[in-house]
Amino acid sequence: QLKLAESGGDFVQPGGSLRLSCVASEYTLAGRTIAWLRQAPGKEREGIACIDQSGGITNYAYFAKWRFTISRAGDQTVVHLQMTDLLPDDTAIYYCAAGAWAGDGLGSKGYDSWGQGTQVTVSS
Repeated sequence: QLKLAESGGDFVQPGGSLRLSCVASEYTLAGRTIAWLRQAPGKEREGIACIDQSGGITNYAYFAKWRFTISRAGDQTVVHLQMTDLLPDDTAIYYCAAGAWAGDGLGSKGYDSWGQGTQVTVSS
């Protein structure tokens, strides 16, 4: 398992943008599918986006498809989630997870390493 750490969460106004980062504290992210998931208060955790180990295959939840972009650095040290046109409904704790691609990659199954999360708050 990896120790993952997320960063980049913040308080932004609707329509704003944020870039979240996911790094492994002791190793690189090489060889693993990386996913971003989020959990809002009172709601179940939901998958946002995932990227395979090569960076060539991605998948997005319907709400993220045109606003969010997942990418991984060539040196496999960081995976980003670029978020634009943020909405109040995007308010949640955002987690990154590492592991193997299972199903559509947006569920929790297959991921054996998780970060502590970073808070994103979208409000006017």
